[in-house]
Amino acid sequence: MRAALLLLAISLSASERLTVPLGLDQYIPAPPENPLRPDVTALGRDLFFDKRLSRDGTISCSSCHEPSRAFTDNRPFAIGIRGQKVPRRSPPIFNRAWGKSFFWDGRAETLEQQVLGPIANPKEMDLTIEELLVRLRRDPSYNSRFRELWNREPDSQTLAWALAGYLRTILAGDSPYDRFVAGDRNALTQRQQLGLRLFRSKANCHACHIGPNLTDERFHNTGTAFNNGQWTDPGRFAVTNLAADRGAFKTPSIREAAKTAPYMHNGSLATLEDVVDFYNKGGRANPFLDPEINPLNLSPEEQTALVDFLRALTGTIREGWPQ
Repeated sequence: MRAALLLLAISLSASERLTVPLGLDQYIPAPPENPLRPDVTALGRDLFFDKRLSRDGTISCSSCHEPSRAFTDNRPFAIGIRGQKVPRRSPPIFNRAWGKSFFWDGRAETLEQQVLGPIANPKEMDLTIEELLVRLRRDPSYNSRFRELWNREPDSQTLAWALAGYLRTILAGDSPYDRFVAGDRNALTQRQQLGLRLFRSKANCHACHIGPNLTDERFHNTGTAFNNGQWTDPGRFAVTNLAADRGAFKTPSIREAAKTAPYMHNGSLATLEDVVDFYNKGGRANPFLDPEINPLNLSPEEQTALVDFLRALTGTIREGWPQ
């Protein structure tokens, strides 16, 4: 117990030394066994960009989560090794330190669980964790760094700690919206302010996109996985086996929305205008449509204002530990 409290204290101290963008909670949560540390972050960052984490050495984590594209890839579906199409799009991974579950269907309960999934997925990086560990142990630099950090050679736990440690430092905030909320009345245009009012009222966006990260971290069926009477993706149902979860997906953060097209779990909506139009029409009817999804009856001018507001969620993205 005493050791756990000491680790938690280290985590709190480390998180305070990271600059958190305006609009986010100032404390970055991390588990006691994997506190935020600059040296762990640096190791995780090197692994994140290393193509040796894929079987044939052609892609890295950053291939689907590109920093210049708000840590996504702007494709409808992720592309793994040998050009394989992954059935869902690559979600942005900023602000995941505050995540409650991970992947579109929430099948990972922690960030440490999530980071190993794409490596072992045959359609993504297609490398077993055991094979990757052999590669890391044979690399003098990596092997030495793992031993310096944890006094042991690379294993699945320390690998997950390193990658998750880096991901917790990928932060997006300080947008015009955040500055407006903080008191700068000129940070949003008049039309964007109208969009914000609609977001919080008539458009009902705030029902799911709430809190500092603009997501409730819950699962909702909007109808994007239902086409011509057929389910194209089970969504959360694949995890829970509950009928009510069929076609439901985790609410993504809409920060940086202007940079993260296309939208939805399958990239089926190409533009922000398409997204607003989709919700304005009440999503796509199906037996498990979320009760919050209803026709909005927004006028063309209101739809334009709402899109303009969503563009005002573009701010600053920071990653890694400041030097």
